[in-house]
Formats: sequence, C-alpha cells, structure tokens
Amino acid sequence: MLNHDEAHYLAQVTHYAQTTVAPLAAKWSLGETPTEAFYVTAAAMGLHALELPVHAGGLGHGFALKAAVCETLAAADFGIAMSLINTHNVAKHLAHSDNAEVRQTYLPRLLIQAKTACTALTEPGAGSDFAAIQTRAFRCDGGWRLNGEKAWIINARHASLAIVYAQCAEPGNRDGIAAFLVDLEDAACERSTSATAVNQTSIATGGFTLRDYFAPDAHCLMPAGQAFRAILSELNGARIYVAAMCVGMLDSAVAHVHAYGQRRQTFGGNLLSHQAWRLELAKATTDLAAARSLVHQATQQMDAGEDAQLLAAQAKVFTVQTCRHHLPKLLHAMGAEGLAPTHPVARHVAGAQMAGLTDGSDEMLLERIAHLSRSRDA
Repeated sequence: MLNHDEAHYLAQVTHYAQTTVAPLAAKWSLGETPTEAFYVTAAAMGLHALELPVHAGGLGHGFALKAAVCETLAAADFGIAMSLINTHNVAKHLAHSDNAEVRQTYLPRLLIQAKTACTALTEPGAGSDFAAIQTRAFRCDGGWRLNGEKAWIINARHASLAIVYAQCAEPGNRDGIAAFLVDLEDAACERSTSATAVNQTSIATGGFTLRDYFAPDAHCLMPAGQAFRAILSELNGARIYVAAMCVGMLDSAVAHVHAYGQRRQTFGGNLLSHQAWRLELAKATTDLAAARSLVHQATQQMDAGEDAQLLAAQAKVFTVQTCRHHLPKLLHAMGAEGLAPTHPVARHVAGAQMAGLTDGSDEMLLERIAHLSRSRDA
C-alpha cells in the first residue's frame, strides 16, 4: 500500500505519463529520439531518485512506489519506462557507495545534470548465462584495466555512466565477477547500436566496447565474490517491476480498445454491442485482474524485505505470457485503426516481446519456479 505522499506523487507521474509521455511515444514509435529536455524534466520530477535516501538527494520511497511508477510509465511507453528505471538503478548504486568521492562526483550527473546511465551485463555471447561473460578486468597500478564488449544494453546509445560487470578471474568463475563504474564518455569506450526490426529509440538499446579502460580502485563498486550474488538478488526486483510494466501495458490496451468499441459503429450498433467482440475484452480484463494481484503480492514481499524469488519469477512469467496472448487479440479488435501510432496497442505488442527477453526468459524462470516450488514443498 502507498502512503499519502506516495499516492500524491504517483498521481503526478500518472498525469505526466498521460499528457507528456504518451504523445511523445507516438513520435518515438516512428523513429524520433527522446530529447535531452525530456530527461531533464523526468529527472526534475524525481524519476531518477525514487528509492534513493533523502540525504543523498533522493525521495526516500519504497519499492511499492517504484513498481507503481513503472506500471504507469509503461502504460504510455515500455521503452521509456525501462530507460528511466535503469538510470534510477545506477543512481541508487552510487547513493549507497561507501566512497564519498564517487557519490559526490558522479551522482549529481544523474540527479542534477539529468544524464542517463545503464547497467551492462549482457554480451554478444552471454545473456541469461551471466557467469559466461568475457569482459575482463586486470589489476594494474591504482586500479583495473577493462577490456570487452557489451551488447543489448538499455540506454547504451546515450548513457553517460555504466555499471559494468567484468571477470577478474578465469571465464566461467562466477566468484571472479566484479562491478565497476565506467564513464562512457571516456575515449576508451566505443559505442555501437543494436539494430532490430522493432523501433527502440526510447529504450535506446545499444552496446559498447572497452579497450584498455582504466577504472581506479574507488570505482570498483562490488568486488569479486559479491557482484554475482548481488545481481541475482537485484533481478528479483527487476522481474517484479517488469511484470508491473506488463500490467500497465495490458491495462492501457484494454482501456483504449474499450473506448474504441464504444465509438466505433458497425452493423447497426457500436462494437461493444456485439457479443463476440466484447468477449475478448472480458477475457483480457479477467486475466489483467489476476496479473495485477500477482504483481501486488510480489511487490508486498519485496517491500517487506522477504524472499521474493518465487513470486517474482511467477509474476514475470504470468504477466509476459498474458500480454503476449491478449495484446495481439486486442490489436486485432481495433482493426487497421490499431496500427496508428496515436494508439499504444501496437507498440505494447512489441513491448511485451522485449519484456519477455529481459531479466530472464520464460523457460529459465519456469525452471526456477519448478525448483523453488519443490524446495518449499520438501
């Protein structure tokens, strides 16, 4: 449950999503890129600072508000919701850094200068198998030298900072993985884009190659032995807020299709007057309620500091599969009109596909669910 201040803040974000993000999302779907002014406004609203402690310049809110904000933003555009929350997550890491110089030097970039940031795990040959990363970190005087390539990274096209996961030991050794703060504006970083058939301007997916990048000791945010376990824990939260984004997309699609059904006249009445048409809408609404309930349970566990592994996996699998099932049907219910960029349904179809590829595939999470269920029944 959100408290009064959180509910008031969420109402502001909802207004912002409906009046600012949604109209821009229609343009982003046609290839326009979010402007610097957009990120300045988003940062000024505190979207980079939701969970950060107040003494570090944050808003000091809990995970429940973060999930609700993700749902609200994704109802307008999944890509920008992922973009903003990824910058937030890096800011949160910096706010909790033990090194005061790191906090004072780099946190203002994200909170005040409204720069963006990314978390770089994925590589051309390593995705779900995180332990297989090939980016290497070698000890040198005063720090580390990083070499390697990252791919399919949210915000990589424009991010100023990155948390880069690199192997300090032999490839395949999960206990050898460490996390480093990397300045992507350094000459040792070369960016690349990830071209796909789906427009990704708002999510800004891309990659970069590090060639002998120097990271001082203070920029090792999580040493070998800690980083792998930390990212597995953080993935539970990520799966829950991605599930919340799926709820937002499906809720948005149901609302738009219902409104279209009320005004579209055909065969002597509006579309809602035809049983076959409205039954698909009823099915989507029913599954939406179930998805929202599952996300709510997972969010409560996460906010309470409880073990949310099982519910996080279940929430993500169910919401992604629910979106994949219903969103194409809702798009079809609008006919060709649903393809217009002024409507969000077509981009939500694409968003659901991207959601399924982030923070664990369905197959991997179903294996996780089976394992955890057996463990708890034993």
